[in-house]
Amino acid sequence: MLETSARLLRLLSLLQAHREWSGADLAGRLGVSARTLRRDVDRLRELGYPVNASPGTGGGYQLGAGAELPPLLLDDDEAVAVAVGLRTAAGQGIDGIGETSVRALAKLEQVLPNRLRRRVGALNAVTVPMLRSTLPSSVDPAVLTDLAHLCRDAERLRFEYRGHDGTPTRRSVEPHRLVCTERRWYLVAWDLDRDDWRTFRVDRITPKPPHGPRFVPRDPPAEDLAAYVSQGVSTRAYATHALVRLLTPLEEAVQRISPSAGVLEAESADTCLLRCGAGSLDVMVIHVMMLGFDFEVLEPVELIEAIRRTRDRLDGALARAAQSPPRTADGAGRTPGTRSGSGAAS
Repeated sequence: MLETSARLLRLLSLLQAHREWSGADLAGRLGVSARTLRRDVDRLRELGYPVNASPGTGGGYQLGAGAELPPLLLDDDEAVAVAVGLRTAAGQGIDGIGETSVRALAKLEQVLPNRLRRRVGALNAVTVPMLRSTLPSSVDPAVLTDLAHLCRDAERLRFEYRGHDGTPTRRSVEPHRLVCTERRWYLVAWDLDRDDWRTFRVDRITPKPPHGPRFVPRDPPAEDLAAYVSQGVSTRAYATHALVRLLTPLEEAVQRISPSAGVLEAESADTCLLRCGAGSLDVMVIHVMMLGFDFEVLEPVELIEAIRRTRDRLDGALARAAQSPPRTADGAGRTPGTRSGSGAAS
């Protein structure tokens, strides 16, 4: 049997790992009797850990929220992960998180064992974050943590959602997962009113408690939720869809094409496929051209005609420029409003 102090730490670790445990499960994990378990729970309470207990066959133990934050147990890898996460949190588009992360990181590094402090210090010494000066959206940390808890505990969420045009609607969903892209946070959830999976931007969500009840989680809409969200925000959200073959290896395309610009698929050693969306065919032409790769249109056929129209406009612009050269970047060249060959008055 474990010594009492080690057993208390083990019990605390189990309570932190899951929302709720039955008494029988906890006693079995610790290898003790139900009576010993109750004594250990009382000792944790005396140390300031708010352990809640509910009687009956459906009851159990759970670590509640107290007035003060008790110590948390982290293994080596978890401690390093938290330190690295705090360092990079400022670039994740969460309001007010930067200064808070620095304070938390300072406290964590102060108590890290030397072996872990060296690991974190090595990462800090050679890592330079390239933060965006402006982010398209920012997320309230309280909203983000509320959503995370509801996903973890499988509780229904009620919220007001601001659409693209700013119009608010009331939604009721079964939250499943949070997905973070390089620009935004998204909530993947089962929409109870629409009876289908939906992806919501977290910065447009305003929770409207009370939440609940609990629900049995459904099978997710895809195994790779990151790819699912990427396809949703880059393709499904638009009226016009396209499939193009990029004449470059997938590894090269991944380095230059954001997940929000489309979904990439491997095809051969020298080519890959891109599925993307846009508001119109003309916008789609610009979108694909701006990727910077040679490409072949696979679908729709209407996109080829849109490319021809764009080519004709560009040919016309080049022809007019050849007849009457515009100014160069340094100001030399034709003066606007004068005919070719005529001089401006001095």
